[in-house]
Amino acid sequence: MSNNYLTPTDSNGLRCELKQIVIAAGLCLIGASAMAQQETTLSTVNVEAAADSGFKTETSTQGKFTAPLLDTPKTVQVINEEIIKQTGATTLQDALRSTPGITFGNGEGGNPTGDQPFIRGMDAQASTFVDGMRDIAAGSRELFNVESVEVIKGADSAYAGRGGAGGSINISTKKAKNENFIAGDVGLGTDKYLRGTVDINRKINDTTGFRLNAMGHSADVPGRNGPDNKRWGIAPTVTFGMGTPTEVTLSWQHLQTDSMPDGGVPYLLTNAAMAKLPGGSTVRPTFGSNSANWYGMDNRDYQKEKSDLLTASVTHKFSDTNKVRNSLRYSKSKQDYVWTQPDDSKGNVLNGYVWRRGNFRFSDVETLQNVTEFTGKEQTGSVGHTYAFGLELSKEKSDAQSGAIQDNTTSTCKTLNMWCTSLNNPDASTPWNYAWDKGRSTRNKVDTIAVYGFDTLKFNDQWLLNVGLRADHYKVSSTAPDYTNTVTNAKSAAFDYSRSDTLLNYQLGLVYKPAANGSIYANLGTSSRPGGSTLGNGSEDLAISSDLLADLKPEKTKSIELGTKWDLLDKKLNLTAAIFRNEVTNVRITENGITYMGGNKEVNGLELGFTGQILSNLSVFGGYTFMDSEQKNMGIGNIANGQRFTNTPKHSFSLWTSYKPMAKLTLGLGIYAQSSVNASYARSTVDGGIVTKGASGYARYDAMMAYQIDKNLAFQLNVFNLGNKTYYSGVRSPHYATMAAGRSAVASLKFTY
Repeated sequence: MSNNYLTPTDSNGLRCELKQIVIAAGLCLIGASAMAQQETTLSTVNVEAAADSGFKTETSTQGKFTAPLLDTPKTVQVINEEIIKQTGATTLQDALRSTPGITFGNGEGGNPTGDQPFIRGMDAQASTFVDGMRDIAAGSRELFNVESVEVIKGADSAYAGRGGAGGSINISTKKAKNENFIAGDVGLGTDKYLRGTVDINRKINDTTGFRLNAMGHSADVPGRNGPDNKRWGIAPTVTFGMGTPTEVTLSWQHLQTDSMPDGGVPYLLTNAAMAKLPGGSTVRPTFGSNSANWYGMDNRDYQKEKSDLLTASVTHKFSDTNKVRNSLRYSKSKQDYVWTQPDDSKGNVLNGYVWRRGNFRFSDVETLQNVTEFTGKEQTGSVGHTYAFGLELSKEKSDAQSGAIQDNTTSTCKTLNMWCTSLNNPDASTPWNYAWDKGRSTRNKVDTIAVYGFDTLKFNDQWLLNVGLRADHYKVSSTAPDYTNTVTNAKSAAFDYSRSDTLLNYQLGLVYKPAANGSIYANLGTSSRPGGSTLGNGSEDLAISSDLLADLKPEKTKSIELGTKWDLLDKKLNLTAAIFRNEVTNVRITENGITYMGGNKEVNGLELGFTGQILSNLSVFGGYTFMDSEQKNMGIGNIANGQRFTNTPKHSFSLWTSYKPMAKLTLGLGIYAQSSVNASYARSTVDGGIVTKGASGYARYDAMMAYQIDKNLAFQLNVFNLGNKTYYSGVRSPHYATMAAGRSAVASLKFTY
């Protein structure tokens, strides 16, 4: 069995949408015209120039953090623009690779190929934010308009509202600045890679600035025969009143994709077949004779997404320390896909066949949010206060049709046809002519009213107390009309389920500073995860699809963390360490067809982090995470009792190091590694032990070389997955695993004027 990747031979070649070609081809023209207009020079991949601001962890962009990160009693890691540029990251998943302890899931519906990050073993898909406002829609996020990505770990509903059981992610977008510049890049690479970005900022007058970011991207998936990624985006923003007490910012971000999805590879054995193995056995995914094998169908599969975020923000400063900000956002997202799930559940893989079940989804998601936040500083006697108080209002709704395309009468493969393909030599060109019904549309709605308050009390130079409290009034509903399948005539009755909850969560952290450049802290935080919290956009394990399920209370999580943070080497290097415990209660249990709350899930672990400059020409970013997880009290006879969380490795490590041997040359090396993860369990009929499905651990290496040609131009070469390692990036589904990309290389010309 070969592990070598093959170069994809997509017959569509380098076809891109006209808008992508115009963006990419026009970048050099824009750069050339800019020479005559501007002499301003910005550093691109100059690590020495960016040592303090490039790799250094800075204060979070969120007002809810009422102290610098050094004095914030919580694990927070900021992946800033310099890290994003050097590592060659283009998507949120690429960026999050730089932070240890985050894994990525997959599923049968909702968001099988989009962003599904897991933090400390818990699904954080619905706990992803853009500029502090929830971004609930399913899909894959781009980085062309991103300034930084903040990863907050530990139960944090006090900050994030519903969800946040293991933590949350906040994406900070680019804003207009009071200066003139034009920057961007053009990239060409293996696997038909073509990408262009442009970032234009203009100072209209002394108080008005305009910024435009745009991107076009087209590439095959390295090491896979068939799937590709094509997308384009544009993001203008304008700010009025810059440098005055009142600033008004208007922004729009549009992202559109048209890709061929990669459904991954099946596991070798079904759960029933696993039970015939002795306890302690592990079943791995299989790609047949070649890891390039793709089991999708050219005549059926596609993935189209479109998203728009329109935001208006007003900030008024009463003084240098006290201000109020109001942000209003309307967002709309469409998702339209049919993709092949290489289903192992029919028992065909062991016989050399893969059954090509189709999964489909057509959804529209709309949100309307308003956040009003007042932040400031006050002194009451000998105690200083740095505080934030806010009111959040939101309406979220989704209309979705989703389901499986399958013909169970042909689920046992004996010959090659539209449903059955070869495990070793799959044929993506097989004609497909199956009549199917799109199913009825289900509407999910969530209305939220939330108030919160945070205060960092400074008693003296050594002792600080961070307190936070948030109350959410949460109302969710799921409705659908009567429906008759146009193909099978099967009837489905209408339903209308709803529930309301008041979610009360807190954050309490005590900080001791033995020195001005260090802190030792203890922290306690909670989260609440009510039913229907993903709005039907993910693998909803807290569904309200019956009266019984709608009556169940929210799942609760408590997080305890003890840690320390230090700024060393004249504040050029930041080191963090923490031990933590996350305990989930009110986990749903199903016994004899009855679902109730009563299970427990625990994860105990260690976090180490490092960011900054070790030597004048050597910088590092990354960390190590250890997680020991266990499911408890999951019901009598439940096989999950005593088992690890799915998709939760015990060990994970990430390191990006940047070395500058000479003034114009920068070299980078990345190491990303984790131990094995589990996807599902079966009880052995041989000895009563536990048999697991999962994926092996791996270590992946990336490399970068950048050369500053002159003050305006730089060349950068990134090589990803240097060793062409075969590994799996998502294993949540019990039927298939998502194959990670093979080795690839990208050469970019970066310009700044």
